[in-house]
Amino acid sequence: MTSIPHDTPGEPDPLRALDLERLRRRTSMKWRTYPEDVLPLWVAEMDVPLAETVVRALTDALALGDTGYPAGTAYAEALAAFAAKRWNWHGIAPERTAIVPDVMLGVVEMIKLVTGAGDPVIVNPPVYPPFFQFITHMDRRVVEAPLGAGLRLDLGILEETFREATAHGGRAAYLLCSPHNPTGTVHTAEELTAVAGLAERYGVRVVVDEIHAPLVAPGVTFVPYLSVPGAERGLSLMSASKGWNLAGLKAALALAGTAAAADLARMPEEVSHGPSHLGIIAHTAALSEGIGWLDALLAGLQDNRRLLDSLLAEHLPGIRVHPAEATFLAWLDCRALGLGDDPAEVFLGRGRVALSSGLPFGTGGAGHARLNLATTPEILTEAVRRMATALT
Repeated sequence: MTSIPHDTPGEPDPLRALDLERLRRRTSMKWRTYPEDVLPLWVAEMDVPLAETVVRALTDALALGDTGYPAGTAYAEALAAFAAKRWNWHGIAPERTAIVPDVMLGVVEMIKLVTGAGDPVIVNPPVYPPFFQFITHMDRRVVEAPLGAGLRLDLGILEETFREATAHGGRAAYLLCSPHNPTGTVHTAEELTAVAGLAERYGVRVVVDEIHAPLVAPGVTFVPYLSVPGAERGLSLMSASKGWNLAGLKAALALAGTAAAADLARMPEEVSHGPSHLGIIAHTAALSEGIGWLDALLAGLQDNRRLLDSLLAEHLPGIRVHPAEATFLAWLDCRALGLGDDPAEVFLGRGRVALSSGLPFGTGGAGHARLNLATTPEILTEAVRRMATALT
């Protein structure tokens, strides 16, 4: 798939727009979970103002009293146009999409469509902790196929896991994180084509969480799973929530491959009542008119990745950070520091910096922590300084 160059931003870096005092006025999870003396670099919220196009769209809707139930395909059409321009992918057909409350609830509904109670759902740890939680809560069985060398998909392990999961003739699903959270790995077209081939060979249904798709670093190519040969029976979940910091404005889209439309059509009608109408308005505006803002953000994230590398080399050379190709997250290998299985606990207790513990990410998470890069350079610098003091 041809890589499409990013637009020239033409907008200031949103990661430099807000200071700590203003951020502490926020009432969301990131800023209210810990005491005020803690710097929060954990949950996936960004320390940015909203894109102006999103603010205008919401303000106009509120002025009209347009706060009813969602309707229409504007969100799907905006995502299709974004995908065509950004990824040179013209495969999104609005009639093969459905609105869902958010990506993880959409994942639940898709897995319910293609598996039954007790069936295995395969994941690639270390991976986003709600994968484990939601799978078990819907009475499915988590099966791990850990990432391999370079924290990439290990196709050999994946094939063995597929074979074992379907050995007795039952149904199985594969929940793929693309781009991968927490490592920031962007799966290649070759890797995804191999996944599709394995899934067809063993009868495994693939459900893909592609929520971080807009957050791919400049020069890196994101490949939608449904765009690769053999993925026609796949199901994908996409959203503007991570790319434009809209998690509190609930909305996402479920997408069906050309051979999975009948599966998506079986989704209960009441699921479409869950998304917020205002959320859909905001997400549509972001995808349609928020590209300059997104590009400015991506440039700022690249700056922060370089800053983090420099800060760790100076203050915490024992930490190895996996080079992320996407997301606004950094996966920190802290095992050389001798802080035990949960270094995040040490950094919180001694340094007053909140990171995400690696343990809930499954196999490969011990001795690791996840750091949220989507903050100001000043906060990031102070956070690393504090983390270093935790070792003294």
